[in-house]
Amino acid sequence: MSRNARQEAVAKIAATQPLKSAVDYTKTTAAEMYGSNVFSLSVAKKLLSKDAYASLLKATDKGEKIDAAYANEIAAAMKEWAVARGASHYCHWFMPMTGSSAEKHDSFVNYTADGRAINEFPGKLLIQGEPDASSFPSGGLRATFEARGYTAWDATSPAFLMRGENNVTLCIPTAFVSWTGEALDTKI
Repeated sequence: MSRNARQEAVAKIAATQPLKSAVDYTKTTAAEMYGSNVFSLSVAKKLLSKDAYASLLKATDKGEKIDAAYANEIAAAMKEWAVARGASHYCHWFMPMTGSSAEKHDSFVNYTADGRAINEFPGKLLIQGEPDASSFPSGGLRATFEARGYTAWDATSPAFLMRGENNVTLCIPTAFVSWTGEALDTKI
C-alpha cells in the first residue's frame, strides 16, 4: 500500500527528534531564563552610568531623544552585553508596509587605519541607520541623498538577541521613515 503526501508528512514529523538545548531545564528556573536575551531596562541600569540610564529612561518613558552625550555609552554597553552572549552582528529591525519584517545587518567589527580589526559600535550607528546601504564604502545602490529611508532606534522597544543555528544577532527595534519624514513602516 502506498502512502499519500499527508501520510508521508505525518511520518516525517513523527520521526523528527527534538533539538537539544544548551540549557539544563532541571537546574535553570524559568525566572532565570525569561528575558535573558533582552537588553531590558534592568540590564541597562546595571551597565550604564546614572546619567546615561536617566537619559534612556526619558526616551522610553517620555519619548524624548537620547542625549547625544550618552549615545556612545549606551551603544557600548549594549554591544558588550550582546558580545558576551555570542553576538558578532547587529541589525536594525523594522516593519515596512510590505506586511513582513525587514532587517539591515552589520557587524561590530571595524578596522583601524593600520588595518587592525576592532569591535566597536558607536552611538550614531545605534540611533540611526540606512537600510538601503546608500552610504556604504562600495557606493551602495544610490547616492546618500537619494536614500529611500532611514531607520531610527525606538528605545521604547528593547533590543534583543536573535539566536540562529550558527549565529547570534543583536536586533534593535527601529522605526522606518523616508528622507522627507514620511512613515514607511507599520509601527509609526
